Amino acid sequence: MKHIMLILLSIWIVIGISPVLAQEASTSSELDRLADEALQLTRFGRFEEAKQLLTRYGELFASEGVAEKNFTIDQIRVLTTAQNEALGAVTSVGMGIDDRVKRVTAFRLAADAVTSKYQPMWIEMEPQILQSFQEVKGAALEGDADLYNRELNEFLATYSVIQPSIKISVPVEKVQKLDSKMAFLDKYRSKFSDHDWEEQLDTIEKDLVNLFSNVSKDEIDPSVWWVMIMTGSIIITTLSYVGWKKYRAEKAKKKGRKSND
Repeated sequence: MKHIMLILLSIWIVIGISPVLAQEASTSSELDRLADEALQLTRFGRFEEAKQLLTRYGELFASEGVAEKNFTIDQIRVLTTAQNEALGAVTSVGMGIDDRVKRVTAFRLAADAVTSKYQPMWIEMEPQILQSFQEVKGAALEGDADLYNRELNEFLATYSVIQPSIKISVPVEKVQKLDSKMAFLDKYRSKFSDHDWEEQLDTIEKDLVNLFSNVSKDEIDPSVWWVMIMTGSIIITTLSYVGWKKYRAEKAKKKGRKSND
C-alpha cells in the first residue's frame, strides 16, 4: 500500500510541475512567434501588419512575460527600447527597407536573448560580424579613405543589430568596454592611416572573437536539469522501494517454505 502511495505522490509532483512549465512555455512561444513573424512581415514590406504584431508583443510581454520570468531591470529596458525602435522603423516614412529590417532584426535577436540564455540566436551572426570587420581592416591597410569609411559604416551598422542582444547576454562591464571601442572607431576614423591604427584594429578583432567564444552554445538550462533530476530521482526512489518490497516478500516466502520443510 505504501509503495502505491509513493507512486501516486510521484505522479502528483510531476503533474504539479507540468502546468507551470506549460504556461511559461506557452507565453514564451507566443512571444517568440510574434517577434519572428514581425521580422518576416518587415522583410516583405508589410509594415502595417508588422506594426500590429510588435504592438501585441509589447502588450503580452508587459502583462504576462515579465510576471513569469525573472528579468532584470536592464534586460526589460533593453528589450523595450529595441521594440520601440522596431516600431519606429516599420512606421517611418523615409527609412529604407534595409534599415527597417536591421532595426526589426535587432529586436528579434533581443527578444530571443532574454529567453535563450544558453544558445541565443545572435551568436549565429559571428561570421557576418567578423567578415565585416575584416573588410574594415583591409581598407585600412590599403590606405583608401573612402573605402575605409564605407566599410566602417557597414560594420557599425551590422554591429548595431546584435548590440541590444549582447547587452542582455553579456556582463555589463564587457559590453561597456566593447561599446567604447566602437565609439572610438567611429569618432577617430580619420586616424586610420596612423602607424599604430593596425594594432588598434587587431585588438578590437580579438575582442569580437572573444565576445562570441565566451557565450556557451552547448549548455543546458539549469531549470531543465532540475526537472530531469527531480523526475529521475522520483522514478529511481519508487522503483527501488518497490524492488525492496518485492525482495522482502520473496525472502519471507522462502523462509516460510523452509519452516514447513
